[in-house]
Amino acid sequence: MMKGKNGIILMVCVISLVLAPSAYATNGDNLIGIGPASRAMGGVGIAAPQDAIGAVFANPAAMCFGEYCPSSEINFSGTVFAPKIKAKITTTRGTVEASSNDKVYPIPAIGLSVPMGDKLPGWRFGLAAYGVSGLGVDYKGTELENNSFYDFSGFGGPQLPLASGTYTSLQIMKFAPSVAWQVSDKWALGLAVHIDYATLDLQAGSAPGYALGVQPGVIYKPTTELSFGLNYISPQSVNHQRVTDFDQDGTWDDLKLESPQQLGLGAAYEFMQGKLLLATDIKWINWSNAKGYDDFDWDDQWVFAIGGQFKATPNWIIRAGYNYGSNPVNEHNGWDGSVGPMGPNSFNNVQGKNVPTYYYETFRIIGFPALVEHHFTLGVEYRFSQRFFLSLGGMYALENTITEQGTDPFGQPVTLESSLKEYGLDIGLTWRF
Repeated sequence: MMKGKNGIILMVCVISLVLAPSAYATNGDNLIGIGPASRAMGGVGIAAPQDAIGAVFANPAAMCFGEYCPSSEINFSGTVFAPKIKAKITTTRGTVEASSNDKVYPIPAIGLSVPMGDKLPGWRFGLAAYGVSGLGVDYKGTELENNSFYDFSGFGGPQLPLASGTYTSLQIMKFAPSVAWQVSDKWALGLAVHIDYATLDLQAGSAPGYALGVQPGVIYKPTTELSFGLNYISPQSVNHQRVTDFDQDGTWDDLKLESPQQLGLGAAYEFMQGKLLLATDIKWINWSNAKGYDDFDWDDQWVFAIGGQFKATPNWIIRAGYNYGSNPVNEHNGWDGSVGPMGPNSFNNVQGKNVPTYYYETFRIIGFPALVEHHFTLGVEYRFSQRFFLSLGGMYALENTITEQGTDPFGQPVTLESSLKEYGLDIGLTWRF
C-alpha cells in the first residue's frame, strides 16, 4: 500500500512542477481561498478545511482532523477567473477611458494528504501546488496607451505618455510540502514550506524570481463539534530583475515584491450531528511592511470570512459564504504632477529610484487596482461514492472604484479612476484511498 501512495506523491510532484497558472486576485492580490470547497464557503478553512488542498493552504495542522482521516486524499481543481477592469483619466482636455482587454485566467491546483505510518494518532504528510496571487491590467491598443498625450515639443521638451502602468502582470505560484502531527485528540501542529515562483511583466518582458517561506499552524478541538485554528505565513520576497526603467535614466531597474506576512484565526462548529457546519476566519495581511507594496502605499488589510456547509443528503452537499477584505490601495489627493523647465516638480521614491509623481500615481491607480472588497460565493458537491466526489462553485466580487485628484504634467487638474469586479467558477475532483 505504501508503494502505491509513494507513486501518487511522485505523480503530484511532477504535475505540480509543470503547472504554470495565471492568477488574479481578491484580497489585495491574494485569492480568497484555494479549491472549490473553501472558495464556495467564502475562503474559510483555518479551523475546519473540507479537503486536503484547503488544509495545506489554510492551516497544515488541520490535515490531522480532516474528514478523510485516517485514510488519504488527493484533490484536483481548477478555477476560471474573469476580472472586469476599467480606468478613466479626466483632464481639462477631456476624458479618456477604456476597459482592460478581457481575459479569462485558468488557475489549476492540486493537493494531497497521506498518513505517515500506521500509528494513530500520528503524523501526516501533505503536498499542494496552486496559483495563489496575481494582479494585472492590459490596456494595449486603447486610448489610455497614448505615448504622446502631453506634448512639450513646442517648448523644446519631450512628448510624454498619458499614463504609466497600462500593462502589468504579476503571477505567483506556490509549491507547498507540509507535515502535521496530531499531539492528542484535541491538539495538532503543522508546518508547510512555501516555494514560490513569481513572474512580473511591466511591458518589458517577464522577470521571474523565487522565494521561500514557512507556514506554521495549530488546531485545537475542545469538543468534537468545536474547532479553533491559528495560522501564520512568513513574508516571502522576490527580486524581479530588469523589469522597468522607473527614473528614465536609460538603465533597467529591479523591483522587489514581497508576499506579506499574514496571521489568521478561525473557528468552526458542527450542528445537527455534523450535517451543518458554520465557520469563520479573520486574517491580518501586512501589506504596509511588504517590499514593493509599501513603496506604492498599500495599507494593512483585514479580511473577514464566513461560510456554511449543509449535508442535504448522503450524496449532496450545499455550500455558501461571504468574504470581506478592505481595499489596501490608499487614495491620494492634492499631489503635484506638473513638469517645469527643469523636469518634473515632484517625485516619489521607489526603492531608490525617483519616479515623477504623476506617473507614480497613474501606476498605482491604473496599473494595480486591487480594489474589490465584497465577495459572495456558492457551491455544491456530489458524492458518487464514499471515495469519489465532484465539487462545483462560483464567486462574484462586487465592483469597487478608486478615485483621486492632482495635477497633470501641464499643471492642470486631473482625476484618475479605476474600477474592478470579478467572477469565478470552480470545479474539483476528490479521491479518497
